[in-house]
Amino acid sequence: MPPTEATEERLSLDTRAARNLATTTKTRPQMQAISSRWLLRMLPWVDVRGGTYRVNRRLTHTIGRGRVSVALSGADDVRIIPETLTELPVLRGFGDAEVLASIAETFTAREVEPGEVLVRAGTPVTETYVIAHGRLERISTGRYGTTEFLGVIADGDQFGDEAFSQGAPRWPCTVRAATSATVMVAPRLELRRILGRSPALREHIERYLENTFRPVNRRGEATVTIASGHVGEPRLDGTFVDYDLHPREYELSVTQTVLRVHTRVADLYNDPMNQLEQQLRLTIHEIREREEWELLNNREFGLLHNTDYSQRIYTWSGPPTPDDLDDLISMRRKTRLLLAHPKAIAAFFRECNRRGLVVGSTDVNGHEIPAWRGIPIFPCGKIPIAKDMTTSILALRTGEDDQGVVGLYQTGIPEEYEPGLNVRFMGINSQAVMSYLVSAYYSAAILVPDAIGILEHVDVAAPRS
Repeated sequence: MPPTEATEERLSLDTRAARNLATTTKTRPQMQAISSRWLLRMLPWVDVRGGTYRVNRRLTHTIGRGRVSVALSGADDVRIIPETLTELPVLRGFGDAEVLASIAETFTAREVEPGEVLVRAGTPVTETYVIAHGRLERISTGRYGTTEFLGVIADGDQFGDEAFSQGAPRWPCTVRAATSATVMVAPRLELRRILGRSPALREHIERYLENTFRPVNRRGEATVTIASGHVGEPRLDGTFVDYDLHPREYELSVTQTVLRVHTRVADLYNDPMNQLEQQLRLTIHEIREREEWELLNNREFGLLHNTDYSQRIYTWSGPPTPDDLDDLISMRRKTRLLLAHPKAIAAFFRECNRRGLVVGSTDVNGHEIPAWRGIPIFPCGKIPIAKDMTTSILALRTGEDDQGVVGLYQTGIPEEYEPGLNVRFMGINSQAVMSYLVSAYYSAAILVPDAIGILEHVDVAAPRS
């Protein structure tokens, strides 16, 4: 039977055979996990010669608010975690666990509906509130009768702790539910009853009130007495600038791994690319990726966990709007950069498109970066997105001269390969495998609280069309 296809005798060398004599052009090993790492590139880095960086500040009398934690064991079992009540300014530093447990037991859960008013401005403070879940709006009546929005408070925030310390306090503003919410409520009479039974609590609150009414500047720092506008020769008061007696110290953190390379590979397979160099290059990229993640997410020094609660705000409606970014930027001077997850940037662009606004751009080291109010918005995929599709946007002032955020490292370490990173030969084992210890030392410091702010609960879910 004749063949189905005609066969022709070749007139020249086949390309597949010719490749045996040809030199292959190849790339270096590629890596998908490499990101832009804008945070590492934009932070000013301070050389920490002693391995520890101390942030000295002026003495502060005003105690900031933290967030009280709530345990949710079921729809009808919501409880205050007693130890976290010390996040209330009036209870900061109070260590009697039994008294804290008694206070926690006075809180009961209450469900509120959207639009429901919890307290009205000018009425007596009869209860203390902790938000277990949901969003509340603080509003007041303006000078000309208009309704003014003062801000949004959400999970873990509290209000009404004046019930502990003041004789006849009144609400400074109205609080209204923006969404369905669960709030924990403690009657003032119960709190005053516990106060009457605990001498230690009364003494603690007396010290708190003593510090509260000391003269301070607008940032809560101990005041410096200065005379101005006087004439003649009045007697001038002396003064001094008091310092915080317990400044925070940052120790350098470390990320390490042991790189192993077989001696046969290192000896025989180095042309045209050095095997050890390529192994080191990719390993260092992975270490730097982890370094940036730690600078954001580490509970000891990460920016997301160490931002002062007074510098955290919430979006007004969920998605990041131009109004939200304006609120975030206006909280500090010289905001140098905004850092956001790419999905948060896309959500912001959607809000701008909805309003017919065009987002600008700015040149950063030859890169065209989107900008708002002239401040570049850098993408960072290491900012986490929660299960409910919410994330955070950071605003930073940077540099020691501007009392901003700085990165910390030490240069000149033994066998340094890059600034703050060294590669140390550990020897060859009985299987002829060489080992190298690769270490990166780093941390980050916030010099004053308003150096960084966070826009929280940013909804990045794309709406249905």
